[in-house]
Amino acid sequence: MKEYLEGLIEKAGNPEEGLELKTVVDKAKEVLSDPRFIEQKGIRSLVDGDARVGYKSKTDSFFGYKIEYAMIPEDKIITSIEAENGAYVDGTKFEEHFRKTKEAGVTLKEAYGDKAYFRKPILELLENENMKVYIPPSESVIRIDESQFTYNKDSDQWICRNGCYSIGKKVGKNYINYKFDRKDCEGCPCRSECVKEKTRKSKTLRVGRNAPEYYKYLEVSKTDEFLEGYKKRACHENKNGEMKRFHGLARAIGYSLLSMRKQARITAIAVNLKRIAKLVSLFKDGICIYWDGKGHFQLRMVYF
Repeated sequence: MKEYLEGLIEKAGNPEEGLELKTVVDKAKEVLSDPRFIEQKGIRSLVDGDARVGYKSKTDSFFGYKIEYAMIPEDKIITSIEAENGAYVDGTKFEEHFRKTKEAGVTLKEAYGDKAYFRKPILELLENENMKVYIPPSESVIRIDESQFTYNKDSDQWICRNGCYSIGKKVGKNYINYKFDRKDCEGCPCRSECVKEKTRKSKTLRVGRNAPEYYKYLEVSKTDEFLEGYKKRACHENKNGEMKRFHGLARAIGYSLLSMRKQARITAIAVNLKRIAKLVSLFKDGICIYWDGKGHFQLRMVYF
């Protein structure tokens, strides 16, 4: 892309001041001179300056936008939806989606999300609301090999697989180092596996800064109740597929973040109306949808 743009700039030459071509060429030069361009960051398109490069995995990238939304799993009704650029970090606007869902009159008792939502602000918000959390822990946050170590939250100690307890800790900016007793490590049959550096006398376990308080979520995530409850989140992916495959949300129909947000909201309204029609057909009586004049649609039962 860099060579292509440089070729176009060379063909354009030096346009006169005041011409639209001059503005475009200057903008292209500005984009190319930005070191973030090579790193696939920042502006990548002169046509759509809001679009960004995002990653589905370490090797699978895309260019455009991300859609994030909240949905009631039982009814499959979307309560909040927003579009962001492709570099958006999932969960950044979780509190906004949460607030909009509550304002819609939904009683919230449980929360479901993938590992991207296993973040301290989100977990604290849900705990303060006394909600059950069905979000699997992220290994990148805890960084613990459970086959080697377990955690005792009461004494704030880690226990190795041979039953030895950590005896102290040192807190860093983004990590905590737990130190084990030298006497325990000297005669341990697993010393060669645990203590890699020859100069060290005992094992030092480095964990994420919030690993101790997150460990309880790791334990809960193994229970049958959690595994069974987390199955409800599958409907979120199904709804995502419905909007992309049958309502064109897989591709932006216009340029700019504003256009993408309009497309996302209209799509959400469409799938919600379909779902409401389906729910109505399941009842003997009907449901009437009306505007309350305060920015919300309300559902009312109509008895025949």
